[in-house]
Parts: sequence; C-alpha cells; structure tokens
Amino acid sequence: MLLTLTTTHRPATDLGYLLAKNPARLQTFNLPFGRARVFYPEASEARCMAALMLEVDPVGLVRRRRGPSGEGDALEQYVNDRPYVASSFLSVAISRVFGTALSGNSRERPELAATPIPLEAEVVCLPCRGGEAFLRALFEPLGYSVQARQHPLDDSQPDWGMSRYFTVRLAGTRRLTDLLSHLYVLIPVLDDQKHYWVGRAEVEKLLRHGEGWLESHPERETIARRYLAHRRSLARAALDRLVVEEQPEEATDPEPEPESAVPEKTVSLDEQRRTAVLATLEELGASRVLDLGCGEGKLLRALLKNKKFTEIVGMDVSLRSLEVAEERLGLGPDGRLPARVRERIRLIHGSLVYRDARLTGFDAAAVVEVIEHLDPPRLTAFERSLFHFARPAHVVLTTPNAEYNVKWASLPADTFRHPDHRFEWTRAEFEAWARGVAGRARYSVRFAPVGPVDETAGPPTQMAVFSRAARG
Repeated sequence: MLLTLTTTHRPATDLGYLLAKNPARLQTFNLPFGRARVFYPEASEARCMAALMLEVDPVGLVRRRRGPSGEGDALEQYVNDRPYVASSFLSVAISRVFGTALSGNSRERPELAATPIPLEAEVVCLPCRGGEAFLRALFEPLGYSVQARQHPLDDSQPDWGMSRYFTVRLAGTRRLTDLLSHLYVLIPVLDDQKHYWVGRAEVEKLLRHGEGWLESHPERETIARRYLAHRRSLARAALDRLVVEEQPEEATDPEPEPESAVPEKTVSLDEQRRTAVLATLEELGASRVLDLGCGEGKLLRALLKNKKFTEIVGMDVSLRSLEVAEERLGLGPDGRLPARVRERIRLIHGSLVYRDARLTGFDAAAVVEVIEHLDPPRLTAFERSLFHFARPAHVVLTTPNAEYNVKWASLPADTFRHPDHRFEWTRAEFEAWARGVAGRARYSVRFAPVGPVDETAGPPTQMAVFSRAARG
C-alpha cells in the first residue's frame, strides 16, 4: 500500500518540514494493524517526493479481531485484498504518521503550511467502487487534475476484464493540509468499506476533516453515507450539521422594532425580499428563471403563482431541502399541482461553485441570501460558474447589510445574523465586490435597498441587479 506526495515548490525539501519527517532517513512507525514507513525517493531543491508505505498484517488482524461467535473460521478474514490496496487503513496511517501536516501545523514553516503550493499525490491500487466516473466526481470538483489507470484482473488473462482497482494521480496547487484531508476522507469513500467500528466519533472526524469543502461538494450525501458505513442515522446527523436548513425568519433575521404605533399587519423581511425580487424579475421581463440556492421553495412557490414565468428551475446543494421543496410545492408522484403548472417547474441538485450546463440559457437567475453562506475563497468559483459560464441575461442577488445589524437589540455585537454565515458585508464592501464581478464578466450593475431604510445604517438587505452587456 503506497502513497507518494510530490512538490516542485522551491526549495522543494521544505516538504520535509511540512510533514515533520526528515528526508535524510527512513522512518518506521508501528500501528495497531501493521507498520508504516516514510522515506524520500527524491529530495532536491527543485523536486521532492515523500513516500508512505503501509504494511498490513492480515494474520495479526484476525488474531486481534473480536467478532461474532464462529466468525474466526471465515476464510475471507485471511484471504482478502486489505493488505494490498489503499483503504481506511491508509487513512488511519495518514492521521497517525502525518498528523501534524493533516492538522495544518508546522513548527518550522508555519507560513508555508498555510500557503497553496504545487502538489501531486499518487495512490497505488485504490479500489474505486463506482468506477473512474465516480473517482473523478469526487476529486475534480475540488480542483484537482486527475489521472487514473485501471488495472486488469489478471495480466495473463486479458479475457477476465478489468478490476475495480486504479492507480490514481492527483495534481493541483493546494495547501498540504487540504490535500491530506481530501485523501483521508475520500479514500475510504471510494473503497466503500471500513475496517473498524463506525460510531458517533466518525461523524466528528468527517466534519472536522471536511470543513471548508464538504458542505458544498456535489457528492456530499454519497460521501457522508459511504464514509459512515451506510449508517443512516449517522449520515443524517452529519448532513444536518453540514448544511443549516432554511429557518423561519423570526429565528434568524429578526424584524426591526416599530418606531411608533404597531402596524395593522407586520410584513416580515423575508416576505419583503421575495416581493422585491419578484417585482425586479417582472420589470426585467424574464420568463425563464433560475432560483439558485432555492432551499425549501418559498421563492419558487411565488414564481409559480405568476404565469409570466414560463420555465422555473430551482437548484440547491441540499437534497433534503429539495425533498422538502418537492413536497411543499406538490411536485411528488401524488402531488396536487395540475399538469400544466407542473410542466413549468423542475428541481435539480447542484452547487453554485461548479460549472453546470443545465444553468445556461436563462433570462434571469435569483440568488437570494445565498452568497454569505459561501466561504470567501469560493466566491471566485461562484463568479466563474454563474457570470462567466451560465451567463443568464440578468442576475438578481441579495445579501444582508452588516451595517444594519446594530438596529436589532437581540443580536449580540460583532456577530452574524445566522450561525452559517461566513461573512456579512457593508454596503461599500458589497458594491465593490459587485462592481468587480460586473466589470470582469461584462455586466452592468445597479443597487436597490430591501426593507426599511435607516438614515445611518441603510436597509437590512441589499440587492444588486446585474444585466449582461450587449456584445459589440
């Protein structure tokens, strides 16, 4: 079982500092299931390669194993592929041997540990239950160039066909901690088999090592299910914590207190946003509309009520949210929607940060209270996928105005309106970002307030309306 890590960052031998392993000597580590060795086949200023070789002791595993009565006679315990393939054993070895690098720490090179550098990883004999397509679906969305060579079942018997084992090479400019985290999680996902008992502790490991990338991965549900050994309760617990579902407005976005008398009817900020977005879409003359990050379908329901919107597509990264939206909109097999209404709408699973051909050719896209849930480094990918690839004629985008937060006494100072928000922008910050996007993508942009406007703090929600510039 072999994993190699290579860099051409100069001086390349700094890889030894990042891994906390001296390139000048062979190092051996005893593990509960065998032995790991770390050595460097190549170590120069221009290129450095570190190798982790894992030797699994299958007989020792059986002797120490505690299973049901009679299990010890099972031949499969002694004759299997575990000593020869990359599996959860390799993930454990990564955490035990490269634990410092996995956590993103380096005593000698802390700045380098936090810096993306050119890295290449090769995993020899990786089981891919799902084939090359699934392998690519896991790693390519993370920005890696993937090379995969499938092995035959037997070189001397070509008629037997190909095996499920691949030698895989990943290349990209990443932090070493990111690369190791991806390998730690996704190797057992591809193998779809764990060598140890999977309990609640594995949920914490998945969330810890998946932080910053798993929540927006298009295969998130499959990753959680396989990593947690298909234990539904654990997978659901992990997914519930990965994605904060759409919450009632009163719980996450409190209304400003009235200045004088109580109005006859209080209109929530959530409703004011939908009204503003719908009015803008009508003003733009859009008929084919995307709702990106549609959640549980509140805006979709309002769009369906207006016959001017002839094609409506809701997309969300959360399958659970889409299931709720399908039920609430009456789109299921026993749904209440008439056929002519049902034909106008469809729900799709996808992520805002990856290119998706299904999103091209629309009159407008609504992105309502979504971007603040993205990690700031992923905004560039969001910009590319929506404004440079999908390129709808118009984009209507809303986000909280951080300056307005002081108007809510119930919101502690220096906190966001929602625990899943990764940032909240002031009006100047939002306008600077939006103008930059518009300039790079050849759109014009205008801004509008949503909700009551305070003389000093501005509106609670800020809206940007992008319109694609005519070619000429």
